[in-house]
Amino acid sequence: MVNDRRSKSTITLSDVARAAGVSVATASKALNNRSQVKAETRERVLAAAASLSFTPNPFAKALNSARTGTIGMLTNGLESRFVLPVLRGAEDAFGAGSTSVLLCDARGDAVREQHHIRTLLARRVDGIVILGTTTNPRESITADISVPVVYAYAPSADPADSSFTPDNALAGELAAQHLIERGRRRIALVNGEPSFVAASDRTTGVVRALAAHGLELAGGAALYGQWSESWGRQCAEALMSAHSDIDAIICASDHIARGTLDYLREHSIRVPQEVAVIGFDNWRPLVEGARPPLTSIDMELEDLGRSVARELSLAINGEASPGVQHLPVRLVPRESSAPA
Repeated sequence: MVNDRRSKSTITLSDVARAAGVSVATASKALNNRSQVKAETRERVLAAAASLSFTPNPFAKALNSARTGTIGMLTNGLESRFVLPVLRGAEDAFGAGSTSVLLCDARGDAVREQHHIRTLLARRVDGIVILGTTTNPRESITADISVPVVYAYAPSADPADSSFTPDNALAGELAAQHLIERGRRRIALVNGEPSFVAASDRTTGVVRALAAHGLELAGGAALYGQWSESWGRQCAEALMSAHSDIDAIICASDHIARGTLDYLREHSIRVPQEVAVIGFDNWRPLVEGARPPLTSIDMELEDLGRSVARELSLAINGEASPGVQHLPVRLVPRESSAPA
């Protein structure tokens, strides 16, 4: 065995080949786990590499491999609180296999998005995740990309693509069912902007759960407006003035729920004794700091990110599953929805 005292950064593949008594081509195949190398030869090469503390050059390896071990992730709103948990989950899953992730933020600019895609393809990424900031379907760009693509949070409008998004209809169902199980019967829904698919899906789920128990929304329909605390306060005032027998309010975001809680507390309406309140998104700074702590629906975004990473890995291996996957969500109970 060669006793080479040079620094690790100067050890080359040729040194490993010489130490193992094989050609450079054979050493390369052994280190890349190619099937053409005998088991005993591979062991000899690996032992030589270990003794020399040889670290393969990732760029040289990429040039000699069909894959680079690099994934591109492209979003349109890196600052969004919905984007970051998905990124964490995906990066955790990719990192478990020593995959490098290149992150790009198009900031809602179509020209910038195309520039980032060209850059990622020039870097020879093995696949790309397109990560949206809302659950509204987005235009497919798969046809313009030469590597596998998976859409996260915002599904592709093309059913031939692989997409993953939270099941907002299920989220609405879980919220209503939770309140019904706790004896609530006069349940109102304060929703966000009607242009958001998440808002309409949550209404669908709430109405479906109520109908299964022979109930209807208090007030006759969901109230659509902004995803804000001020909208929550405004709707709480309107609902309690017109329907004093309401015993629960489902709020389609934690911000709306915080505004609702503020109004009820300021007007001496006890939560949960008189009116229960539920939010959506389970954003911890809001739900844990609420008075009382807020029951909310967790969209399980880190799990969504891990699912996207697994799907992209399968797609890179030629095992893609087209269609939109609506992933499960979870209700996190707290004091605001305790039994009356």
